[in-house]
Amino acid sequence: MHLIVPFAAPLPEEGRAAARTLARPVLEALRDRLPEAGRDEGDEWSLSTPHERAYARAAGWRGSDGTLPFAAEQAAAAGLDTGDLAWALLTPVHWHLGTEQVSLVDPAQLQLDEAASRALFEAVAALFQDDGWLLAWGGVGAWFAAHESLADLPTASLDRVVGRNVDAWLGSHPGARRLRRLQAEVQMLLHGHAVNAERESRGLLSVNSVWISGCGPRQPVSATAGITLDTRLRAPALAGDWAAWCKAWDTLEDGPLRAVLAAVEQGRDVQLTLCGERGSVTLGGAPRGGWQRWWQRWGREPAARWLEPL
Repeated sequence: MHLIVPFAAPLPEEGRAAARTLARPVLEALRDRLPEAGRDEGDEWSLSTPHERAYARAAGWRGSDGTLPFAAEQAAAAGLDTGDLAWALLTPVHWHLGTEQVSLVDPAQLQLDEAASRALFEAVAALFQDDGWLLAWGGVGAWFAAHESLADLPTASLDRVVGRNVDAWLGSHPGARRLRRLQAEVQMLLHGHAVNAERESRGLLSVNSVWISGCGPRQPVSATAGITLDTRLRAPALAGDWAAWCKAWDTLEDGPLRAVLAAVEQGRDVQLTLCGERGSVTLGGAPRGGWQRWWQRWGREPAARWLEPL
């Protein structure tokens, strides 16, 4: 059993202040029982997020920053035959043109339905297929593309870009130039599409671009990994809604973390990885005995301070 929790430690000061108000008795109980098994230290400018790196380590994947094959894994989960091809996830998105930068709106705000998604996908697919790509529709917000150039192409995770300037995340890899050209053609194609005209008439955001991420051929996930990725903190963290983030933490305490604590008390092999935007910390291994737990509590910093470096 390995529970991975993304966005467990806010990066903005407003989020850190909110985190300091939380009481987290179940997490504290887990800190008493489980030793720290490892830390992943990085910065907020890595292409792959700490929770993606944690998942890749637990799954036994190979790959450098920005080349972890999440697209192929999601494509297989959507029922596609990924074979030996290198895949990318094409997420339909809205780029917001501000006075000083272009930022990417959280795709959850698009309220995209299946009919609109399929119509836009068909238009985009024709564009990519003309350039020798294989395209597949995997869901309302998940389109997939396969091409040999994606085998080792580093790309930024969507979670890195939401709410931020897209220019900082487009990448300078030589293989990214071809993608940027295709991306520009996608934007021109979508600009006048009938689906977007209809959406805008209803006050909805247009789908004016795609974000390309998770490139590479599929790799097997270790059969013993037992990974659960709990993403309930993601949306409020990306939106900067720290009140909602705190409420989500409460549900995390009452649900998954309490289940992990119960598993520890049953003597099961358990790992808990808490991730921020820079790094992560993992608790796991043989549970501490009574005197070790007492000693561990002595002079220990609160959970919020412990997680802040992440």
